[in-house]
Amino acid sequence: MKRNELAGGIFVTLLFAVILATPFAGGSSYHLSIGISLLQYAVMATAWALFSGPTRYVSLATGSFFGIGAYTVAVLGDFLPWPAVLCVALLIGLALALLVGLATLRLSGVYFVIFSFGLSEMIRQLVSWYEVNITKTSARYIFLDITQQQIYWQLAALLALVLAVGWWIGRSRLGTALRLIGEDEVVAAHVGIDTTRVKLALFAISSAFMSVTGAIMAPRWTYIDPSIAFNANISFQVLIMALFGGASRLFGPIAGVIPLVLMIEYLSTNFPNHFSILIGAIFMIIVYFIPDGILGTISARRPRASQPPLAAKAPRTGAAS
Repeated sequence: MKRNELAGGIFVTLLFAVILATPFAGGSSYHLSIGISLLQYAVMATAWALFSGPTRYVSLATGSFFGIGAYTVAVLGDFLPWPAVLCVALLIGLALALLVGLATLRLSGVYFVIFSFGLSEMIRQLVSWYEVNITKTSARYIFLDITQQQIYWQLAALLALVLAVGWWIGRSRLGTALRLIGEDEVVAAHVGIDTTRVKLALFAISSAFMSVTGAIMAPRWTYIDPSIAFNANISFQVLIMALFGGASRLFGPIAGVIPLVLMIEYLSTNFPNHFSILIGAIFMIIVYFIPDGILGTISARRPRASQPPLAAKAPRTGAAS
């Protein structure tokens, strides 16, 4: 345990050293843009893993909560101060998560996956219908005096917050309850855990972080429409990043975000016509060959390496001859 804590401390130190240095490195907006993408997905993948990691409920509603945050800025950005807009985005995401969670968290397995994906598509269609039929527009414009560096630092602060929340949950009774639910929900209910309340609380916390991320990212776009805000690719990319790094560990999602964001950037720039095929193949390889993620695979191999060879083990005592 002490070795793991030391490794985690070193990782956090290096991570935030890189975060602090990135805006000043290279002297170009390109490095800052990559840093923003890394922080965006680091926050969202870590938030996704807060709920889905221990419970093993695979949610594909990430894009819907991200889009809610972005559209909150598009609608209210001109009328409220920026901190108030972020608070409203958080509250809307929290309220929707509680409403949806009460209706769906009794589902499990593939039923929850399908429902969460359907939720994202339903919200996108509802927003599209509202824009076309009520506001008589197909999109909105965002004109806010928020720079790329301000977006970067806000995402960095949000990442620190979601990591702190994840660290606290992992060491609390709530985290223990979540792990029991993930191992066997029936047993967890029999030992007195209110499984619905525990899952609802973590689903709401996770979704609120995603909504705030969408709100912070919104000023990056001057023009926003439902297909941009409620992009289904966001849900799949966050899912695969968290799984690639190891969703059951606090820093696992970040370990998956860094290589995959850089890979997606490289493929989209150099192979734009084949990007979807290549990224789909990479996703299948990750799921098939690294089902426990990078950190999970490393942890699984470590005990085996430390075990003594078979010849050195003491023989079992048997019956006297």
